[in-house]
Amino acid sequence: MAAVPFLSHSDPDEVVAFRGRRTVRVAEFLSDLRRVAASLPARSHLLNFCNDRYRFAVGLGAALSRGQVSLLPPTQTPEMLAQMQQAYPGLYALTDAPQALHGIEQVKYPDSEAAPAAPGPVPEFAPEQVAVIAFTSGSTGRPTPHPKSWGAIAHGAAGEALRFGLCGSERSHGSIGKPGNVLVGTVPPQHMYGLESTVLMALRNSLALHAARPFYPADVRAALEDIPGGRVLVTTPVHLRALLADSVALPALELIICATAPLSPEMAAQAEARFKAPLHEVYGFTEAGMVATRRTIDGPLWHTLPGVRLREHGDTVRVHGGHVPNEVAFSDLVEMRDAETFVLHGRNADLVNVAGKRSSLAYLNHQLNSIEGVEDGVFFMPDETGAEVTRLTAFVVAPGLSRQALIEALQARIDLVYLPRPLYFVGSLPRNATGKLPREVLLRFAAECARRKASGGRTGDAA
Repeated sequence: MAAVPFLSHSDPDEVVAFRGRRTVRVAEFLSDLRRVAASLPARSHLLNFCNDRYRFAVGLGAALSRGQVSLLPPTQTPEMLAQMQQAYPGLYALTDAPQALHGIEQVKYPDSEAAPAAPGPVPEFAPEQVAVIAFTSGSTGRPTPHPKSWGAIAHGAAGEALRFGLCGSERSHGSIGKPGNVLVGTVPPQHMYGLESTVLMALRNSLALHAARPFYPADVRAALEDIPGGRVLVTTPVHLRALLADSVALPALELIICATAPLSPEMAAQAEARFKAPLHEVYGFTEAGMVATRRTIDGPLWHTLPGVRLREHGDTVRVHGGHVPNEVAFSDLVEMRDAETFVLHGRNADLVNVAGKRSSLAYLNHQLNSIEGVEDGVFFMPDETGAEVTRLTAFVVAPGLSRQALIEALQARIDLVYLPRPLYFVGSLPRNATGKLPREVLLRFAAECARRKASGGRTGDAA
């Protein structure tokens, strides 16, 4: 198969990135890529921990040029980094700021003030070359590696851009956006969603990326204001909720893309009305990458990306085709409607059985977060411990609500068997950079909340 270029931009003067309000053109990008590639040690695997999204993109291309594979672990905890070191001897980290990496060698991204290298041609890579290794999120157990070839992730980025009408003249039916859009992401590029939707979609479709990773609403507005137009916001439900709760006014948007957890139709409608832009969700899982999209206000049906097909196999639904080279089973519970559409019912690991009744944590979380006054909240089922009865736990951020008011609101929404015991009121949830709550993090958080309650701290119990 033919080699696949790292960039689809055809003109050296095309803008490939915004760093603040300064534009970076293709010629400068290629010069940086060659310079960084020359600075990398001769190893097989690296952790690309550059905080600057532009530098991450350069580092990704530099690593590919040296035949190196970028690892995308779900967290940067000491335990996770130790697992990476053990599994990949000689591992090093490319960083643009000093970080606590617990013994992993850090290679500093070379200063841009260094003598520029000649841009040269756009590098091309064999489609079968492994570009990254993604890992499951760890929310259901020990993370497992899933290698991704350059051809597969480049093809997936093209399919996503085609679906959203962000790839020049190749517009799909009902497409949105226009050529020349700039992607601003609140999600880090080290996450598969961030890599696909804020880095690869720009590089492989002649778009531009914004180097920043804004977190707070004011930061999001500032990043969007750096761009003269064609703004696409790539975000998560957690960041979207914060934007809606804030009075910040955003510049005009072409499109909002959201992923990492299903979004309620109510929040999607509120976002579209507030920001005057269509909101589309992307669904995917680590084993397959991006799989489907939906415009949330149009209903529950998810539509697979170009070329991706579904097939029932016994009690499971499998996905294949397009940028998914090998058939894999869904990790979530889905109801297949036809070869290109499905309804998502939740994660297999989400199902809980209490007193013979079954529900899903996703449903319970939706009900909890729909209560007026709840800023954030999550249900959690701890591990079974011997003969003791394991009960649902919930953590909630609701500074203006009393315990009694919250319990009464839950009683009106869910079966009484699902009322959480214990129920902890907390100042914030320990979400990671993509807004997720890995299981091991919640286990530690529950233990800490229980310790504080026992010592007379602020967290409390619902009897």
